[in-house]
Amino acid sequence: MSTSAPTFAEPEPEPSYSYLGGVAAQFRAPDTAPPGANDWDCRPDGAHPQPVVLLHGLSNQTVTWNTLAPVLAAAGYCVFSTTYGTGPLGPVGAVAPIAESGEQIGAFIDRVLAATGAGQVDLVGHSMGGAIPFHYLNHLGGASKIDDYIAMGAPFHGTTLSGIQSMFAQVLATAPALDVAITPHCGPCQFTYGSPYLRELDPDPAAAPDVDFTTIVTRYDQIATPYETGMLTGANVRNVVVQDLCAQDYTEHYELTADPVAIGVVIAALADQDIVPASCRPVLPFLGPV
Repeated sequence: MSTSAPTFAEPEPEPSYSYLGGVAAQFRAPDTAPPGANDWDCRPDGAHPQPVVLLHGLSNQTVTWNTLAPVLAAAGYCVFSTTYGTGPLGPVGAVAPIAESGEQIGAFIDRVLAATGAGQVDLVGHSMGGAIPFHYLNHLGGASKIDDYIAMGAPFHGTTLSGIQSMFAQVLATAPALDVAITPHCGPCQFTYGSPYLRELDPDPAAAPDVDFTTIVTRYDQIATPYETGMLTGANVRNVVVQDLCAQDYTEHYELTADPVAIGVVIAALADQDIVPASCRPVLPFLGPV
């Protein structure tokens, strides 16, 4: 009688805690759900009652959530992600106008709620994906469907793009027809400092008093600038600066979603726990912990 050797499933790779890990994932399998996300048979349990919806910025789900999605799934959360607001940049999302992206986000949240049977979701958004949900809250009746709202490096109040925005503003000022032709159709353009679209977005937590807001920012952000644009004001808001928890953490805008300290803040916020200083080690821009 012959016997076959036992077989074992390949272990899941450890999260890289590096933005470049997400970039590599994009090359391997373009615009696919990150590890741990979009198990449509997942059902929230008593310890993790809300499914978590991850929303990228000017990127896509594969690149942005390659680290956070598997970390949250391993912690017991039902995790869902999508690439929304695509356009002429192919797999890059969040290029559509704010309102259009907001509607797509709302439709995805409704799909997650229907699939899981949950009454609310928790949102974690990066960059524009941290700010656009305010359109869903303010204009699409979404406030009652959100429990925790966590934003990482979100340009709530517009961005100067480290000073580059002023150059674009000067060009558009000399060619107003170009501004009229481009800005209404360009989501990133609508987040430039002083944009009238930000008044319509109205990122005011007071409009959703039952939602718990947490913002996570880094002093080394080069995209959402000044970095304080990623903060909110209100009784239901916690603002966290990564470097206040770890001065050796040099994460910038893109590494923020893979940064160990920022991820620790996300986990604490989802669990309604106090945010305390994390274990601290050097983190380099784009590369991650060293």
